[in-house]
Amino acid sequence: MFQALEYRHRPLDQQLTSGVRQIELDIFADSEGGRYAHPQGPDAVAAANLPKDPEFDPEGFMSKPGFKVMHLQDFDYRSTCQLLIACLKIVRAWSHSNPKHVPIFILLETKQSDLPPQYHAISPEKFTPATFDALDAEIRSVFAPNEMITPDQVRGKHATLEEAVLHHAWPTLDAARGKVIFLMDQRPVGPTYLEGHPSLHRRLIFTNAEPGQPDCAFTEENDGTQEVIAALVRKGYLVRTRTDADTKQARTNDTGRREIALASGAQLLSTDYPASEPSQWTGYSVSLPGGAVARCNPVDAPPSCSNRVIAADRPYAQNSGP
Repeated sequence: MFQALEYRHRPLDQQLTSGVRQIELDIFADSEGGRYAHPQGPDAVAAANLPKDPEFDPEGFMSKPGFKVMHLQDFDYRSTCQLLIACLKIVRAWSHSNPKHVPIFILLETKQSDLPPQYHAISPEKFTPATFDALDAEIRSVFAPNEMITPDQVRGKHATLEEAVLHHAWPTLDAARGKVIFLMDQRPVGPTYLEGHPSLHRRLIFTNAEPGQPDCAFTEENDGTQEVIAALVRKGYLVRTRTDADTKQARTNDTGRREIALASGAQLLSTDYPASEPSQWTGYSVSLPGGAVARCNPVDAPPSCSNRVIAADRPYAQNSGP
């Protein structure tokens, strides 16, 4: 388990400046505050007679109610922004400073699984419809309606969200510039988020849904074949796939999955190693040609599509991840 945690990322604004346009935030519910304020890590470091870690939470943020951002309770608990609201404010400030950017996708992974008993880790708070109401409220406290693309906007007058995307109702790139789009990572939490909100009515986050379901506009094919992903893209779905996972490809410079993902037409390519943060072992990284932040889709872009126009969201060129 711990080998898969051996990576790190720079602060969000630095990632965005380097060209990243999709970020993943692992969030833990903490409605009362303090649930994750005393992780095991510092005690484990002391017990092993290792040099003391820097203070984990000198400002006391983890004692306050609200959603927390970290990878793994008790063990991988450090983050460049510990509160979800703080992370979102960083993204919003960067967005305001770069108003022509292609949309920024914020993938939320709702963490609520218990670790194996031998780790004696804190049990995460479970997500309920009320928890998700609070999550939407935190997002609304940072982003104004005109700064987001939401399921209601995409659905429009269609009967369901899926009907809308199958009729290609996503906003144009020009209409989407300068905005953020929230996506749900885990598929099993979708029904809870949908409760009382059919087809994501008045919700902010696009669920990771199964094609054929009324709420399906976004779907994940993390290990999907090139052919399967391309077929979904042609239908109008927003698709996320992974180019690497758990440090495995980065340790051996295995580029097979990366090349499948790049050719598949998936609009969102997730990596732990954008070109600005290559693998420490092999130099493995993921980027688009010329260090672009976005490109014409290799599966369904019209002949008139211009990579130069699409990626023109910053006045300079530098290496970046997709």
